[in-house]
Amino acid sequence: MSVDLGIGTGTWEHLSNQAIAAAGVVYFLALVAHLVEWSALRTVPVQAAARVAVPARATAGAPPVEDVPSGATAGPEESIRFRIAMFGNLALMLTVIAAVAHFVGLFARAEAAQRVPWGNMYEFTISGSFVVVAGYLLLRKRFGLAWMGPIVTGLVLVLLMISVLWLYAPVEPLTEALRSYWLVIHVMSAMIATGAFTLGGITSALYLVRARAEKRGRVPDKGYIARLPALTTLDRVSYRIHAFAFPVWTFAVLITGPIWAHEAWSSYWNWDPKEVCAFITWVVYAAYLHARATAGWRGRNAAILALVGVATLWFNFIGINYFSTTSQHSYASGAPASSLVAHLPQDG
Repeated sequence: MSVDLGIGTGTWEHLSNQAIAAAGVVYFLALVAHLVEWSALRTVPVQAAARVAVPARATAGAPPVEDVPSGATAGPEESIRFRIAMFGNLALMLTVIAAVAHFVGLFARAEAAQRVPWGNMYEFTISGSFVVVAGYLLLRKRFGLAWMGPIVTGLVLVLLMISVLWLYAPVEPLTEALRSYWLVIHVMSAMIATGAFTLGGITSALYLVRARAEKRGRVPDKGYIARLPALTTLDRVSYRIHAFAFPVWTFAVLITGPIWAHEAWSSYWNWDPKEVCAFITWVVYAAYLHARATAGWRGRNAAILALVGVATLWFNFIGINYFSTTSQHSYASGAPASSLVAHLPQDG
């Protein structure tokens, strides 16, 4: 449902383009802040980094703090701790600001199109990447996902760059097959599952990184790997995220997808390449959850299987549209040759 604010379609589209571009810039600044934070952590052991010398009135949600005694001079270690806390909080604040700008871009795109902004690959990419960062922000405190910050901001930045430079498509009416309320139900569930599976894939990849370091006996007490949670924690977080995403993906692939296909093409299953790849993704994640529940298949093997799942997921989203000439979903590929840059105002 759109909101009539008396603003023209072209103005909404322009606002969307500007907001997405601004979000990309702020995500980049958040990534830089994270990199400064983690570079400083390379010089401070994990145990010492937990005692951050910043005022107690610092940003809400900041790590545990210790005030510098009145009249005391902060030494080099206290200065590093302060920089860690400051840039960590700055990165979080910038990520939130970028997410808000990201949402504004989606809302403006929806107003320009007078529909949900999920009609082509450009719109799906900017929407799916928003789900990733929104999921991270919502779960950050509950699961202690601060260590995921630089990867999430970097990933979302890359996805926005791809969407802006190669996938951009101007606002156009939907094709006949997409003019259905199932567009909202099917695509929304697919996006939520995609965002959650992506977060689970990140966690599984980091599990393998830390497991490899521990196997070699090279787990440092400083730096990024040292800041990662214990393997059991990473494994548990990954499982919980996947356990949430799988029913949503099942709803999208095996329920709403076939119903919409029957409505559009008079057939519940057409052996379309995108349908087949989506089902393969479902099988991989079903095997992942089944193996964990019945065979106690945890740790490294489960992490590898989860990465196979996320690889098939993203190949289904991007690869099928470019490598398949028979997919009935080709109408959703948008106009990859177009660029949002060409639609932004040029000075001079």
